[in-house]
Amino acid sequence: MSELISELDAVGLHTPVEPVDATHGILLYLEEVSVSFDGFKAIDKLSLYIGDGELRCIIGPNGAGKTTMMDIITGKTKPDSGRVFFGQTIDLLKLDEPAIARIGIGRKFQKPTVIEPLTVLENLELAMSGAKRLRGLLSTRLSGEERDRIGAVLERVGLSEHGGRRAGILAHGQKQWLEIGMLLMQEPRLLLVDEPVAGMTPAEMERTAELLRSLAGAHSVVVVEHDMGFVRSIADQVTVLHQGRVLAEGRLDELQVDPTVIEVYLGAGDAYH
Repeated sequence: MSELISELDAVGLHTPVEPVDATHGILLYLEEVSVSFDGFKAIDKLSLYIGDGELRCIIGPNGAGKTTMMDIITGKTKPDSGRVFFGQTIDLLKLDEPAIARIGIGRKFQKPTVIEPLTVLENLELAMSGAKRLRGLLSTRLSGEERDRIGAVLERVGLSEHGGRRAGILAHGQKQWLEIGMLLMQEPRLLLVDEPVAGMTPAEMERTAELLRSLAGAHSVVVVEHDMGFVRSIADQVTVLHQGRVLAEGRLDELQVDPTVIEVYLGAGDAYH
């Protein structure tokens, strides 16, 4: 048993997770964050606050810093300056990517990263957090609690009837929902979702909007998206990034008539549709 615990420590599955203190109502703090690449300032004194249980949409033109912002939150990129906290006490800048995932921050990239040769159920089992995930790799037997968790996630993402199907033959939208389900198996407090409806049919977009709205409250959800119709359907609060900093925040109907926002983003051809 001691050897197994040592192995778990080595891969970060046995390390205790510090509880997240969001008693002030804010789950994620970015304060005066800056980062440059080869002289280009991708993020410029960015300050952003995400409430506990909030669903926030982030919009902005290409190069506004949206991807870099998510890279900083998840530990892929370290900023040159500033503070990034998860709750009141967890300094994300002191943690690496695996540690940040363990404490409850999940990220979904634009392109689905499901394991296509495996079934939907097997993908969810492998995504199960901590030692449960390791046990799933070693045995095909699941506890009743684990089966219940997988069943609840399957229902949440609308794939209850597809558990035995290979992930590779799912429709595009279904793969996106499966990946969200895989994140939910890891019990994240914060989900970062990058352009979830790119390439989706209108029906898939509507189902995705329902899914993301259903997650708010139990989770904080940050969605980066270009499709303004989709943004309007899910978010009360929208943040516009431009040149690595917050240009404006508010309801989408307010931002649509903001002259500065129109000039730098909403008036930029196909950005607004």
